[in-house]
Amino acid sequence: MTRILVLYYSQTGQLTRAARAMLAPLAARRDVEVVWQELKPVTPYPFPWSFFRFLDAFPECVYLDPAPIAPVGFDAATRFDLIVVAYQVWFLAPSPPIVAFLQSPAAAVLKDTPTITLIACRNMWLSAQEKMRTLLAARGARLIDNVVLVDQGPPWATFVTTPRWLLTGRQDGFWGVFPPAGVSAADIAGAARFGRALVDGFDKLRAGAGGSLLHGLGAVKVDPGYIAGEKIAQRSFRLWGRLLRAVGPPGHPGRRALLLLYALFLVTMILTVLPASMLVRAALRPLLRRRLDTEVARLEQPSGSSDERMARYARVDTRL
Repeated sequence: MTRILVLYYSQTGQLTRAARAMLAPLAARRDVEVVWQELKPVTPYPFPWSFFRFLDAFPECVYLDPAPIAPVGFDAATRFDLIVVAYQVWFLAPSPPIVAFLQSPAAAVLKDTPTITLIACRNMWLSAQEKMRTLLAARGARLIDNVVLVDQGPPWATFVTTPRWLLTGRQDGFWGVFPPAGVSAADIAGAARFGRALVDGFDKLRAGAGGSLLHGLGAVKVDPGYIAGEKIAQRSFRLWGRLLRAVGPPGHPGRRALLLLYALFLVTMILTVLPASMLVRAALRPLLRRRLDTEVARLEQPSGSSDERMARYARVDTRL
């Protein structure tokens, strides 16, 4: 019997659907047990968010200082053959409930265990996965694969559709211009290909062999244009986060005025600094191609962006 643990937290349900689509080929097997562990904050985060409540969460996200979560339903000494950590990206960091778990004694379950990360997010996830690598390494986990599902709209559209979804709960497309927010239903359903590949990789998994099980399936695609942009955003997040934390804890009245100023700064940066940075990078790309290609290849590890096995595993399965 192969035992798989899935750790997840999803506000909207999108990430849960993605994880269940990915694990469906495994859950249908009699020789596989899939244990689902939702990570629940002691004080639930709101959805939809209010404007200031959403911004007020960012300093603690950036500094990986999460609110506590409820106890998990398994013993940390339990051994699993594979662990899937499904997480959202909040302010270029893994969402607080995931971080809270990884900082808790229960995270000892990860030690020496093959681990796959699954991300469903807007489009900027590079910094979050770098943090996740560090958190998993601190727990002795063996990261063997990473799967990233990104929003269906172009960046200019998701700049509008994602905040609208978070602040109103409305995910539908509108005005005949903006597509629905979030990952497309087709991309979520397509995550089943990873589960099918895992079934064929069980022998390798049980033997304790290293290496990716999901290579050649287009698991992750790095857009070089976001590399510099995320670094700029990360620096500003840490600076403003430090200022806000100095004012007081989350919910402190003194944060509100500073948060409003920060919001104006953030919108200005998104509309000016990040596009300018991407244009400069695009202009310099021919001169920096070798270094940039090396960085892209590193960030796409361990699963990579190649798709030579797609024809085998991306078939339509009517049982799902």
